[in-house]
Amino acid sequence: MLNIHFIVNPIAGSGKHRLSETLLQHYFEPQNYLITLKTSEYKSHASELTKASIQQHADIIVACGGDGTVNEVASLLVGTTIPLGIVPIGSGNGLANNLKIPTHLAEALEIIKKNQPTMIDVGCVNQRYFFSNIGFGFTAKVIEHYAASEKRTWRCYLKACYKAFWAYYKKETVVMVIDDNIELRNPFLFFISNSNVMGYTMSLTPKASLKDGLLDVLIVPNISRLKMMYLGVLLLLKKPHALKEVRYYQTTALNITQKGAPIFSAQIDGEWSQTEAKSTLVALKEKALNVLV
Repeated sequence: MLNIHFIVNPIAGSGKHRLSETLLQHYFEPQNYLITLKTSEYKSHASELTKASIQQHADIIVACGGDGTVNEVASLLVGTTIPLGIVPIGSGNGLANNLKIPTHLAEALEIIKKNQPTMIDVGCVNQRYFFSNIGFGFTAKVIEHYAASEKRTWRCYLKACYKAFWAYYKKETVVMVIDDNIELRNPFLFFISNSNVMGYTMSLTPKASLKDGLLDVLIVPNISRLKMMYLGVLLLLKKPHALKEVRYYQTTALNITQKGAPIFSAQIDGEWSQTEAKSTLVALKEKALNVLV
């Protein structure tokens, strides 16, 4: 009998998902599956629930939510033999999009039922895991505004982009140094990706792969507002590299030092994060997580 634990974020996306114990029992026959459904109640609660599920010898642990929920659950499964299942009921669903896991509930559950795992790479920033991407500059500011919104919808995301766009030139001077040889003064965007999808099917790194053992790095220096808008169009076309100022390369690790601002702000898998650390080490663990696809 397969022991499957579902960790559900009840407010993910619109908060109107149909996931329930009754529904799960309809898809997973009681004679073959032991189903446990757990609901998170606050930030980081999904991590606590996952720890308990590991101790309860779950065979599969399923993250039901957006990229933030997936990050909390998956971070505890890195380096273990327990596969991660994903039911994408969040707003962006970047990792699920990359793995071609459908948002249609029945189809997502069918993937879990088939139980066919694959190994993917995992990013690490100062000992914290990420699975899709991390971003500094504009993307971090967007997520800061997005986190403050009452709902997690596409409309709220666009509003967050608008606020970040007009606030960009009002911030204090920040200098970022990468691996002691690249110095960026007030970079518009500094993006490190393990996946080729950010969320809402958008991509800054369309060539990125979860299985190539490399991180994709995209840097956009301080540019005019007109070029910011042009980059926005290229983003929708999935051709950000067409902007001549864009610098793009691949690496297995990089060290970032910040000068100027007292707080290091970033978005990590779509969640806003702050640290007072002046130096950030970003690295990759190859084939460190089992995911059902």
